[in-house]
Amino acid sequence: MIKNVLTIAGSDPSGGAGIQADLKSFAANGVYGMAVLTALTAQNTQGVTGVELVPPAFVKAQIAAVFADVRVDAVKIGMIATSEIATAVADALTEHRGIPIVLDPVMIAKGGAPLLQDDAMEALRTKLVPLATCVTPNLPEAARLLMTDEATTRDAMAEQARALTKLGPQAALVKGGHLTTDDSPDVLFKNAEVHWFEGHRTETRNTHGTGCTLSSALAAQLAKGLPAEAAVGKAKSYVAGAIGAADLLSVGQGHGPVHHFYSFWKDAT
Repeated sequence: MIKNVLTIAGSDPSGGAGIQADLKSFAANGVYGMAVLTALTAQNTQGVTGVELVPPAFVKAQIAAVFADVRVDAVKIGMIATSEIATAVADALTEHRGIPIVLDPVMIAKGGAPLLQDDAMEALRTKLVPLATCVTPNLPEAARLLMTDEATTRDAMAEQARALTKLGPQAALVKGGHLTTDDSPDVLFKNAEVHWFEGHRTETRNTHGTGCTLSSALAAQLAKGLPAEAAVGKAKSYVAGAIGAADLLSVGQGHGPVHHFYSFWKDAT
C-alpha cells in the first residue's frame, strides 16, 4: 500500500524549498504527497522579498478537509510563521494522535530572511514541539528553541538533542550542517540513546531547501513504518545524494536547489 504524507508549510515559487521541496521529496521517497499552505512567499534562489500569510482558520480548514477524506500516514510541519498559525495547526492535529509527525522548525530562509515571527517561538515550543514524533532543527534553530548558545561541538549537539526531548517530542535530530568542520554529522536522541549519522560535506552553493527535503524524506520513511534510526539513515542518505547532484541543475543565480530526483533522472544532462 502506498503511504500518504501531508506537509503543512509555506510555498516557494522557485521550487527549491517549502511545499514544493516537500512534494518532490515525498515522490522521490515513494509516498503520495499532500500539502496544506500556511504562507505564500515571493522568493527565488537569491532571497525572500515578500510573505503573505494564510488565515489561521483556513489553515485549520485545509487540514480538516484532508483528514476528513484521506488516510494520512505521516505529517511534516515546516514554516508556521505566527503563533496563531502554530495554535491552529496544533489544535487540528491534536484530534489525530497516533501518526508520525516530523517538525522542521523553520525560522530563517537560506538568504537570511526571517520566516518565524518573534512571538511565535513560544507557541512553537509549547504547542507543536510536544506533538512531534521527531523535531529536526539545525544548530541555530536548536539554540533558539532551548534559549541557549549554538552548539559548536559534537558533545554540545548531543546534549542539545537530549534537552530538546525534554520539551516533549519522542525524538530530536540535531543537524550539524552549520559546524565549521569538513564533515556534516547529525545526531538523533531517542529513548535515552544517542545515534550519530556521519556525512561528507559537499562543496556546493546549491543547498536551498535541504532542511525541508530532509524532514519530508524522514516523514516519508516513518510513514512506511521504519523505526526512527533507520528512517533518519535513509533520509540523510537521500539528502546527501540530492546535494551531491545539485550542480547538475541550473536553477537561478543564488543558492540553487538540491536535485530531488537525482536517482531517477539518470539520462539528464
